[in-house]
Amino acid sequence: MTTPRAIVNKVFLRKEFEQIWTSNYEKVLPITCNGFELSAILPAVFYMLRFGHRRGRGTFLKTFSIENGTERERRRAATIKRISKILANEDSFRNFSGDAEEAILGDLLLCYCLENVRYKLGREEQVQRVAPAHYMSSWVDLPESVAHLRFVPEMIVAMLVNQMSGDVIDSPSKNRIWFPIGSDDGHKTNLLLRAFNEGIELDGRVGDLTSDQFDEINETVSLGQLLMIRLAQQLGRAPHKLRGKSGSDISNQRPIANVAASNFSDDIRRFIRSYFEVIPRYAFIDLLESCVSIGITTIVTSVVQILSDWVESGKVLSNMEQKPATIFVDCSNGVDKRLKLIAEKSFDEFMREIEHFPVILMGLRLLDCQAEYDRKIRSQNIQTTPYATEWINMLGDILHGHYEDSGNFHWHYEGKSEQLAEELENEYPEEAQILRSVESEPNAVWRLAEALTSLQGPYARQNVTKMLDSALMTGRPNGLAVKRKGVRSTTGKKQGEIRSIVLTNSVLDYLVHLNVLKPGNKKGTKPLSFNSFIQSIYSRHGLCVDIVPDGIQVSNELLQKNRAFLEHRLRDLGLLVGVNDAESMKRLQPRFISVVEKLQ
Repeated sequence: MTTPRAIVNKVFLRKEFEQIWTSNYEKVLPITCNGFELSAILPAVFYMLRFGHRRGRGTFLKTFSIENGTERERRRAATIKRISKILANEDSFRNFSGDAEEAILGDLLLCYCLENVRYKLGREEQVQRVAPAHYMSSWVDLPESVAHLRFVPEMIVAMLVNQMSGDVIDSPSKNRIWFPIGSDDGHKTNLLLRAFNEGIELDGRVGDLTSDQFDEINETVSLGQLLMIRLAQQLGRAPHKLRGKSGSDISNQRPIANVAASNFSDDIRRFIRSYFEVIPRYAFIDLLESCVSIGITTIVTSVVQILSDWVESGKVLSNMEQKPATIFVDCSNGVDKRLKLIAEKSFDEFMREIEHFPVILMGLRLLDCQAEYDRKIRSQNIQTTPYATEWINMLGDILHGHYEDSGNFHWHYEGKSEQLAEELENEYPEEAQILRSVESEPNAVWRLAEALTSLQGPYARQNVTKMLDSALMTGRPNGLAVKRKGVRSTTGKKQGEIRSIVLTNSVLDYLVHLNVLKPGNKKGTKPLSFNSFIQSIYSRHGLCVDIVPDGIQVSNELLQKNRAFLEHRLRDLGLLVGVNDAESMKRLQPRFISVVEKLQ
């Protein structure tokens, strides 16, 4: 039986096939639609901000694995047990050479610095990720390929650096910006690097892979930070820049949801600037990961909303109109069964939209691969970075027949539909029928997109779900969602995974500490009422506490009960005070007092 890939490759030209037979479309969302480990994102971001390019091969396997064997065998041999044994032989770990001492050292590494594959415990599992315990975690090339992080670090760096043209390039040292990249004093002036670079001094040129050195005499750091520093020192240097087909340049492509992207950049700047010196390090890392989780999730849900509207109108929503998807939050964290079911139903409604997302991306890729080589369109020199709004609007005009040569484009898609249907009709009759269903879908772009997505198999939609789970940090203590096995309403009796949005303690801690800050670059905190907090997380992130989200009905009684759960949890965490039951007297307060310093 001929594979779908082979048939599609036969019908389309090679360049067309390479563009459409994927699951991504970076002009609207510059990350790979697949799972990634959000807790491993920050070390890669540290590296890119420090050196100004993507991370390549380092010395982790060379240092901590066996010398001979296949790549897979060498990766499996890099375990906590082996790493702790090698470190215990160093002078900096004197008196750690016994079995018990090595076991203690290994447990400390697993607690503060490294993670095993699939979060497994134990000292004989393969090590797969490095934690952001210190800036020197950027020296550890885990995961082995930076591409395994699905271009999320690159997108974050592009949003933080906020350059307005071309690829992301080094920032001149004289520029007074919050997130300079690759600059001579970036390890001190870059806000994110400053938050993690305790005890590090630059000894040599900025591009030297060994120039970051720890001041052993004058600096003191916590145990976790010291372990990460010693681990990096054992490696000897930072990884080289990425070489090969994918290249080392950091793309300046931003998501089409420019409001959500701008908000994320602003939120992370204000949070780090205000709290990195006052919140204990490991609590700060948890809150910062919650910040990234909320930011990326809001970007993804906003992109889904924008493209759903684009399908109908052909135009990208303006900044004033861009909003994230509205999803009900179970503030009881599953304690109240009715609130739990409503939250699951609300998330299920959003999943209806996101399950059509791969088809929309396929349609965009089909339009793009034709428009990119059209002579008239190329002569217009439409910019696609950092935001591709104008380009997506032009594709919308072609889709809806508003472009002067739309007829030629649609004639091409009709021909491809019939040609592909002829190739598929014997082995894949269902997809062939989709391509010929002109009455149900007159637009050949959407018939092609639906058929091609179907030919890619279930993985196209499953990978989008994996991406969403990764952004939400589903099931993690500082994440935004939980899931369970059950019967989804969208699939009838079919068993599946049911998700709901929850506010873990870490997420609540982060949201309160962020929202009490004064806006913009103003120092300090402001009074914030409980009502204002609920409205803020709704308008900025689409999180519904006492507001009815789109697509479902909720009684006022349950809305008030959900609100009461949130109030009680905030009080228990020490984040809400009020002298009586009057709403105007309930206000939020941070547990940590913010300290804002100007860049030196």
